[in-house]
Amino acid sequence: MKVPTFRVPGLRRRKGDDLPGLTATARIDRRTKRLTKRLRTGEIAIIDHVDIDRVSAEALVACGAAAVINVASSISGRYPNLGPKILLEAGIPLIDNASPELFERVRDGDVVRVHEGQVYVGDELVGKGEPRTMESVEAAMAEARAGLSLQIEAFTANTMEFIRRERDLLIDGVGVPEIRTRMEGRHALVVVRGYHYKEDLAALRPYIREYRPVLVGVDGGADALLEAGYRPDIIIGDFDSVSAKAITCGAELVVHAYRDGRAPGLETVRRLGQDAVVFPAAGTSEDVALLMCDDKGASLIVTVGTHWTLEEFLDKGRAGMSSTFLTRLRVGSKVIEAKGVSRLYRSRISAGSLLMLVATALITIGVVLYSAPVGKVWLNGLRDTWNGFIFWLVGLFS
Repeated sequence: MKVPTFRVPGLRRRKGDDLPGLTATARIDRRTKRLTKRLRTGEIAIIDHVDIDRVSAEALVACGAAAVINVASSISGRYPNLGPKILLEAGIPLIDNASPELFERVRDGDVVRVHEGQVYVGDELVGKGEPRTMESVEAAMAEARAGLSLQIEAFTANTMEFIRRERDLLIDGVGVPEIRTRMEGRHALVVVRGYHYKEDLAALRPYIREYRPVLVGVDGGADALLEAGYRPDIIIGDFDSVSAKAITCGAELVVHAYRDGRAPGLETVRRLGQDAVVFPAAGTSEDVALLMCDDKGASLIVTVGTHWTLEEFLDKGRAGMSSTFLTRLRVGSKVIEAKGVSRLYRSRISAGSLLMLVATALITIGVVLYSAPVGKVWLNGLRDTWNGFIFWLVGLFS
């Protein structure tokens, strides 16, 4: 597959600019989530990401990546992940299984040229990979669907292991820390920067305005709330993808730690002069957030951007996603996904009812003014004032 020629605006013309392929600045990071924070439109992303998931692909598309070079397999065949197809449908060339040496031979900010799977810095060939096409991705996805039963078996085994290790937390809530924010009897809105989180937050504006739920941001979900114009009440996660602005916004901070007590995110929080409580638990941060809301007495938990389907669990690409399945069973009676709220929720006072109420009030006032003696005096006074205004206005043009 030939990659279309691309030129980055603002770059000075240099030797090799007239060579075929795509020439642009490279941004390099083994973690796609970190890379998308600094990737700019028209730049090439160099990553190390087995089975690119949907959220990562959508983030790369939103950043305007000119191309994606992956030193791992973007679709390994474990399951039919959606990321590669999303990238190709957006017109972003994908170079797969590229040379691992790229992480040693390309520096962040280098100008690289990509042509037919080969990667150059200046005139030097620094690596090569396999250009993905829609046909090759579709074939790999078909093969992955055929072997999906093996992944379901592994998912089941991980689920049983999680039950064994976390039964006290799941059944009795043992280990949930004390927090300042009151949740008892209130709704909680848990926001993860996942699938369609922007659209779901926009659809929930009437609900948020009326019910005033406790706003819980899970890692980057805190920034999603800030972007939507809300300040999170609680931020929970390992804080590897939370901005300094969110950490210092005044929210209560809960650091998700490993089961042995290690909490790398605590250093990030303290570096910014903030305090936090630690919540040691296995599983994902979104699961920990749901368990905490349930334990603290939230009457309803609305989720934005979280994982619900088996395909989404597998698309996360982590064995720990079995904890998400069990967490849903633990708090299932309280949890509702954002799309369900936006479809079922109706404001308790509709716009039509409000207009009818205003019209009724105006009619009532009019009848009272017309019937009462004092009202007739007021109406005569208003009529005289109106006539005087008309007389003055006509005089301006005569």
